[in-house]
Amino acid sequence: MSTMESLSTTRRGFVRMLGAGLLIAVSGPIASGQVRGNRRPGGGRGRSRPVSIAARVHIAQDGTITVMTGKVECGQGARAELTQAAAEELAVSPTQIQLIMADTQLVPDDGMTAGSRTSPSSVPAVRQGAAAAREALIAIACQQWKVTRDQVTAGGGKVVHAGSKRELTYGALAASADAAKAFAAMPPADVTITSVKDWKVLGTPVARPNARELVTGTHQYPSDIVRPGMLHGKVLRPPSYNTTLSAMDTSAVKALKDVILIQDGSFIGVAAPTQFAAQQAIELLDKSAKWDAPAQPSSKQLFEDLRQHARGDLKNPFADAVASTAKSFKQSYTVAYVQHAPLEPRAAVAEWDGDKLTVWTGTQNPFGVRSELQRAFGIDAQNIRVIVPDFGGGFGGKHSGEAAVEAARLARAAKRPVSLRWTRHEEFTWAYFRPAGVIEVEAGLDGNGKLTSWHFININSGPSSVETPYRAGKSRCQYVQSDPPLRHGSYRGLAATANTFARECAMDELAALAGADPLAFRLAHLEDARLRAVLEAAAGRFDWNKRKEAKEPNTGVGIACGTEKGAYIATCAQVSVVDGEAIVRHVSAAFECGAVLNPLNLTSQIQGAITMGLGPALREEIRFGHGKIQNASFGQYRVPRFADVPTIDVQLLDRKDLPSSGAGETPLISIAPAVANAIFGATGTRVRQMPMSLTAS
Repeated sequence: MSTMESLSTTRRGFVRMLGAGLLIAVSGPIASGQVRGNRRPGGGRGRSRPVSIAARVHIAQDGTITVMTGKVECGQGARAELTQAAAEELAVSPTQIQLIMADTQLVPDDGMTAGSRTSPSSVPAVRQGAAAAREALIAIACQQWKVTRDQVTAGGGKVVHAGSKRELTYGALAASADAAKAFAAMPPADVTITSVKDWKVLGTPVARPNARELVTGTHQYPSDIVRPGMLHGKVLRPPSYNTTLSAMDTSAVKALKDVILIQDGSFIGVAAPTQFAAQQAIELLDKSAKWDAPAQPSSKQLFEDLRQHARGDLKNPFADAVASTAKSFKQSYTVAYVQHAPLEPRAAVAEWDGDKLTVWTGTQNPFGVRSELQRAFGIDAQNIRVIVPDFGGGFGGKHSGEAAVEAARLARAAKRPVSLRWTRHEEFTWAYFRPAGVIEVEAGLDGNGKLTSWHFININSGPSSVETPYRAGKSRCQYVQSDPPLRHGSYRGLAATANTFARECAMDELAALAGADPLAFRLAHLEDARLRAVLEAAAGRFDWNKRKEAKEPNTGVGIACGTEKGAYIATCAQVSVVDGEAIVRHVSAAFECGAVLNPLNLTSQIQGAITMGLGPALREEIRFGHGKIQNASFGQYRVPRFADVPTIDVQLLDRKDLPSSGAGETPLISIAPAVANAIFGATGTRVRQMPMSLTAS
């Protein structure tokens, strides 16, 4: 166990671990754009909240700088960017920053890690806290030397007087007698942060600080945590959804040596010295259990079921106008349920100490999970500590705390720490899915090939990016809820992927109706300068006109673009169809998210998003029937393999004149329609569903 994981939860223990020095608190409003939308603790969709006397920066006497944030690291690179943010404002190397992330006892509540909010929200919050620290240290030095602010500089962990060359280390200043009083004040609202043109650390390619630990296997993921006297837990799962237990014989399990049976209402689990023993006990329970199961829909009727249960008006108010246009268009597009399929399934270790609970788990929402635990056990939030080590993937799938609550229930009954690791089958079955959806599109073109009306309805999959960026005359875009058969929730790019897929496929079909080039048709209807810029950049890098005219056998090209979460993406794809299978050969993407914080990490984000997006585009689909998931394994549910990855050419448009937006989601949204449009170029067949079937019309 690391020092951080085993230290006392008291303030005294925290300071003792960090070393003597100054704790700089950031409190009061950070910026209105960083707090808007915070509806509940831990659930602010990733926005950094104003915090009261919450530690943001600690400087030890030896100069060690520790920065605290409620954000998590699940492979997206937040650890590197937040380290850079603090280093930039404190004018030190990133190697001089230690970052504590997602320990609810030690860090401020920066909201869940979601919605691509770390870059536009938490990076500014960390920068402001670090800048306040820097200016406070400078003020203390100026007071000691009796000089003015313009005569000193800060850098390399020191404050230096230009004239006399005198210097004081950050550590010495933090330990001075004047420090406590100086840092009791609120950070100035107008604290100076480093301008983009003066960046030395931000804007540069900085690798993940703990990369060595990750590649050498010394990093402890949530599923690696071990506590003294720890048992291993398993939970009895129903054989299908919505079933109720009618009878069960527990005698065989109660007779097992060292196995503890936990029954709490409908919750039934075991704790045992080994995972194998726990699994054997659960299998014995499963054999004796009898369940009542209702009739349930299957994936074969999914889209019709969503239409039938839609709760809203699906009629097109422009139907008569569309009918009277030179050319009219009407089509339906569908997206299936998909799983997040993280490399590390849900895992948690829970430990009780009297009425105090500590849980180590992989979640994107540490304070939200703390709230779940508080509700589940009726104890004060201050007695609950959630620690989130860097974990193996989330993609929007780990916002909730099921595994944490289950592990805590088992540990409370067993009176010992319990480790609970979901199996891959459990992850595929009992975690929530990206919502399935049906998108209905109607549009009209005038005699000059211009859009005169646009009616776009998303049923069930969500409202993100439902509005069209194109000039379309009369326009109505909306999201309509349905009563879905499966539990769904957040996913990387969520509804923006479905809506961009339907819109960009429809735009290609409309371009064909107008007799126009797909790129030219988009540009003719596009006024957003930022979206135009990425579209033109991607087409230029891809050499759109040349590739389109190449006429290679069974090969086509496609283009698509979109905007989401304040960022802009355009994607071109070259696809070959061989023996009925679509093979993506080449992808060119242009991406713009304001000022680039870390080009190395950003490029990796885009490459990862494109690769991930190919899965639901081509193969990923949850199949279900009679209340059971029918492909709950990687052998049956095909995520992209290395052999599926095409050549990916990424072009970054670095807009230093604009605030930084997040990049975790937007790059994913345009790969599917680009591939679908390329398949049409290769085969002459339109595909209007995800995953794409080349036999569908």
